[in-house]
Amino acid sequence: MEIQHKQSTIVWQEKVRQFVDAELIPWEIEAEMNQGVIPESVSKNMQDKAIALGLSKMDAPVQYGGLNMSMVDQVAAWEQLGRVTNALCWCFPEAQHWMFEACADSDYQIATYLQGLMNGTLRECYAITEAESGSYEVTNATAKSCEGGYSLNGEKWFVTTANMADFFFVQAKTDNGEEALFFVDIDAPGVTMIENPVFSHTFPSHHPTYEFDNVFVAEKDRIGGVGSGMDYSRSWFRHERLTISARMLGAATRMIEEATAWAAQRDIQGEKLIEKQAIQFSLADSATELWAATLMVYEAAEAHDRGDDLKSLHARCSMVKLYSTEMANRVADRCLQIWGGRGYRRDNAVERFYREVRVDRIWEGSSEMQRMVIARALQKRGLKGM
Repeated sequence: MEIQHKQSTIVWQEKVRQFVDAELIPWEIEAEMNQGVIPESVSKNMQDKAIALGLSKMDAPVQYGGLNMSMVDQVAAWEQLGRVTNALCWCFPEAQHWMFEACADSDYQIATYLQGLMNGTLRECYAITEAESGSYEVTNATAKSCEGGYSLNGEKWFVTTANMADFFFVQAKTDNGEEALFFVDIDAPGVTMIENPVFSHTFPSHHPTYEFDNVFVAEKDRIGGVGSGMDYSRSWFRHERLTISARMLGAATRMIEEATAWAAQRDIQGEKLIEKQAIQFSLADSATELWAATLMVYEAAEAHDRGDDLKSLHARCSMVKLYSTEMANRVADRCLQIWGGRGYRRDNAVERFYREVRVDRIWEGSSEMQRMVIARALQKRGLKGM
């Protein structure tokens, strides 16, 4: 049975790789040279093919039309999607398992919001981070009870993909100080984009700042039960940290492969660049770190599939994200150096990766925050308990 599952994972991984190579990578330079924008027809084609492949419903339960794939298989997909620059791999929305758990008692929420994520008619974004919070779980936004629902007030930063989204997942504190999640339409009265800063990477997805000024949210758009908001946010963080880590594997793989191929054909005073010991050491260190990260990512995914203790899994996801993102940044630095001046050109994938993977050490919890999570788990439960 285990052999059959590994074989199916490999087949799935190859399907996603073919999609990436044929549909996404060819459009990277066009996106890079046009502020992340590619033709609308191309973008739609990418989404349609991603949805036909099943990428938008990998994590969704079968009873709602999802594939309920193992986390190992999802990681295998995101590893291949990570080989793409310019966030072109974000060409599809994603309905995650925790969303259906949170909305299990509301057929309205599943039909109105989650089904649209699976079929591609809707896009979501997460309004969680605030100016004062950074990587900390701090919420100042408030959702005060009013007739028929809540009045939402606050400011949210770095709302990734909001420029493409139809609705937010918004985290706010209720009257009694409990964390809660809400569905909020992107164009609801009182919602204002107050800043849309330009970042180092060239993505079609932006990260604007939003103000919520007395935004009415109907009771039916509150997600989950009383006091469950932070639980579901942590579920989202675990999922994101694991899939970010998988993308780092794909990014590092492509950088190492392309740097190796370049060094093997580059002549330096009658000798191939790859024959130089300094180059060999850089490639060897990169390949070794990639292997270590790969083992960590897939073991954490298997732990998820086994149903290991959530606190243990939370710590492992932090360790995986810490190591894999730091690894990808070291690989990017080495591989750009191997390419020399050519590596500094924006039409070279390693230059784009060099800028893009840097933020992965920050969002969904910075490397420093991951170290704090890991250290606290060690203090409370010891190595065995982690």
